[in-house]
Amino acid sequence: MAGHGEATENRVFKNPILEKLTHTHIAYPLTIFYGLGVILLAYTLYYGILGPGASILLFFGGLLTFTLVEYLIHRYTFHMEVSSPKKERLQYVLHGAHHNFPKDKSRLAMPPIVSILLASVFFLFYRILLGEYGIPFTGGFVAGYATYLCVHYSVHAFPPPKNFMKILWIHHALHHYQQPDAAYGVSSPLWDVFFRTMPEKRGFNVKTKTGYIDDRSGNL
Repeated sequence: MAGHGEATENRVFKNPILEKLTHTHIAYPLTIFYGLGVILLAYTLYYGILGPGASILLFFGGLLTFTLVEYLIHRYTFHMEVSSPKKERLQYVLHGAHHNFPKDKSRLAMPPIVSILLASVFFLFYRILLGEYGIPFTGGFVAGYATYLCVHYSVHAFPPPKNFMKILWIHHALHHYQQPDAAYGVSSPLWDVFFRTMPEKRGFNVKTKTGYIDDRSGNL
């Protein structure tokens, strides 16, 4: 009964079809976008459209570009200034629900239909802008999105690791529970450093009762 109440409270849309579309198993977008990234790079190499060195360089250039786009979207779209009820509703649908229910693993990625449409728009944009160079570049860009999903899902679904990757868990936890106006980078803190939005680590500890950053009952 409690589970049903939580599900009801966690709803974003009253319409059952729209509500179902807000839930996505992480395996689907990871398969789609890592697969697409590999296909675009392999296509470029197989048909000799560009040399191997240029193709790989463009692939990683696209991946790096995605980290910037991720930062900008998170900062200026997901955390937009709310000046009207419509904007408040839009912000909640896009990102606010995730902040309210960070343990909801089915909402840690955009629905595939939405992300595929966006990926298609970016592909056309980079293809027009860069010509043939846009093929491996877009491959890296969508692989960057899949990498972002890996990091975001891992941070919310697993305890912090005992290695250098722990910094990503702390960085994102600071954004969620202390400083929502800082630490906008998820897959990397690079652009937070560049744009001076790094969070202050004031009395923060990832050691909670369960070890997960979403354990609000712990000493965060």
